Amino acid sequence: MQARQRVAVLIVVAISAVFVSAVHAESVWEALRAPGSVVVLRHSYAPGGFDPPDAKLEDCSTQRNLDESGRAQARRVGEAFRQHAITVGRVLSSPRCRCLDTARLAFGQVEPWDVLQGALRDTELRRRRLAETRKVIEAHQGGAPLVVVTHGSVVTDLTGLNLRMGEFVVLRRAPDGARAVAGQFYVE
Repeated sequence: MQARQRVAVLIVVAISAVFVSAVHAESVWEALRAPGSVVVLRHSYAPGGFDPPDAKLEDCSTQRNLDESGRAQARRVGEAFRQHAITVGRVLSSPRCRCLDTARLAFGQVEPWDVLQGALRDTELRRRRLAETRKVIEAHQGGAPLVVVTHGSVVTDLTGLNLRMGEFVVLRRAPDGARAVAGQFYVE
């Protein structure tokens, strides 16, 4: 293949990728307009992997927190919703400060919910919390999107997906009544 042909092929592939990405993104926003949709948002960028062993739920200074880029990312999540004219309903969040801050900065409201902090080291507690979360998601039948702000492990347990910090997945009701992933979206 000649150099010009290779360049032309690369340009077509790049344009196609941008188009597919734009179409995919628009389908996420359309899914959010459906009554009863649910947003499962992994908290925005917080450096590190886990809270320190001595972290206290009531003391943010002891936890892993959003840094300035994470706070800016959370604001951009909210701005993306506003740009697409999506008004959210109830916003439930893990009581960990990085999740609460993500919810407040993105949506201006938050209800802390212990269940959303997960339970990595306790299999039975993890199972119970996951069942309780699924029950609330299933009960959300109509109206503005329900937003759930949580941690990567909880997102994976709920959806089977491994999302980046600041990424969300949209769940909608499938024709058979079950929840299905309508798409996911990452805000830089």
